[in-house]
Amino acid sequence: MTKYSSFDTSMPSSENHALPPTEDSDEDEPLTGIPVAEIIVAEGQANCRLDWFLAQQYSTYSRTHLRKVINAAAIKVNGLRAKAAHRLHVGDRILVELPELPREGPQPENIPLTIIYEDESMVVIDKPPGMVVHPGRGNWSGTLTSALQFHFDQLSQVGGSARPGIIHRLDRDTSGVIVVARHDRVHQRLADQFENRTVEKEYFAIVAGRPNLDRDSIDQPIGFHPHHREKMAIRRDDPASRPAQSFYEVIERFDGFATMRILPKTGRTHQIRVHLASIDCPVLCDRQYGGRARITRGEIRRQPADELVMLERQALHARRLKLLHPETGQPLEFESPIPADLSNVIAELRTHRRL
Repeated sequence: MTKYSSFDTSMPSSENHALPPTEDSDEDEPLTGIPVAEIIVAEGQANCRLDWFLAQQYSTYSRTHLRKVINAAAIKVNGLRAKAAHRLHVGDRILVELPELPREGPQPENIPLTIIYEDESMVVIDKPPGMVVHPGRGNWSGTLTSALQFHFDQLSQVGGSARPGIIHRLDRDTSGVIVVARHDRVHQRLADQFENRTVEKEYFAIVAGRPNLDRDSIDQPIGFHPHHREKMAIRRDDPASRPAQSFYEVIERFDGFATMRILPKTGRTHQIRVHLASIDCPVLCDRQYGGRARITRGEIRRQPADELVMLERQALHARRLKLLHPETGQPLEFESPIPADLSNVIAELRTHRRL
């Protein structure tokens, strides 16, 4: 097992592709788009090819582009990956995740990156909080893909022109390890590892609440929230929900808070955030699932007059990732240290909320 940790690439070198960082999801969701819809195949639509069927539903997308999205596994039929030539049957449920049509591909921007690992096949980045992975929904600049376009000459195109190199995602405010492919063949091999759940992922979180158990597995299906399109939810009775499993272990307990390591077995959208909220221990400062967007030093110290903001993003960090090299098969492990903003909160908790 070869192990790599974050390093600063600010020293001059002929291999230097990045500048030193200016600052230090969620769960990675393997693929390319944002959830759009679920379609059920009706009578009269059966026996047609999947790519043809989608082209009729989404006329603004070319059939060629739809094939690329299908090949990147962003389309599931009855919860399973399918090929463009797959023949549909009445009652098939098609989960569609299409990228927003870009005005154009991401423009190269000289944005500093922290590189954990780099070779001819792949790059591993330590993503800072606040950085959107790819353009869309009003985020057309300052993205990871724009930075990658500036620092690297070649990136895979499996995910389309708006997502060069992107295999899996992290939420904007989730920091940590993210893998990037430099060639299409490598992209597919890495995507297969995520799809087959052979990639081992470990996250670190600060949660609000008191976990009842020191360690446990959460096995609860996740689907779209019935009322809020931007949210996911535990949906036990919804046939469109997808199985989701997360193991967690408490690292340290405080009065009203805890730190945890989480190993998700699956990679559903917002999985860790939804699962932890379901046991009344939402990720700290998770505005969607925890009901608050910031925490001040005074709230931790119980001194209301102290309004210094300690954290303004969800306290979730992709700390470690293990996979096989897509070309050599060598086991690789990548780690990212706990960012300074989370470390500062932990220091306050140890001083003022110790049990």
